[in-house]
Amino acid sequence: MTFSMNTRGYQYYREESLNSMTQGELLLRLYDELVKRLTQAELLLNQENYAGFENAVDRSVDIIHYLSDTLDRQYEISLPLYRLYEYFCYELSRVKAGRNHEVLSRVKNMVSELRESFREADKTAGQTAAK
Repeated sequence: MTFSMNTRGYQYYREESLNSMTQGELLLRLYDELVKRLTQAELLLNQENYAGFENAVDRSVDIIHYLSDTLDRQYEISLPLYRLYEYFCYELSRVKAGRNHEVLSRVKNMVSELRESFREADKTAGQTAAK
């Protein structure tokens, strides 16, 4: 009974914390999870744990699809981001099929750089809003 109560409390806390985040913070959280999954994929591939590797790649693709599906098309940046997300998915399908370390590393680096760009943009937007 205690476990169930603790689980509900944690679930409530998670939902409240997500509800209080800005769009920028939510976007960064998604990118953090994407980088985490790509890192997992690298580690599992190195360990030759192919089932775990494929699962981590699949979860990464799911996150990328979510990012793509939630793009706000009214902004100019949406089309290039959409194309970049398509590219990531294409490359990850190649990674999964060929267990290619180099391509996986390249995609992870690109995602990390994109995450940093969004972090900087969010920080700049926050400073502008505070003025």
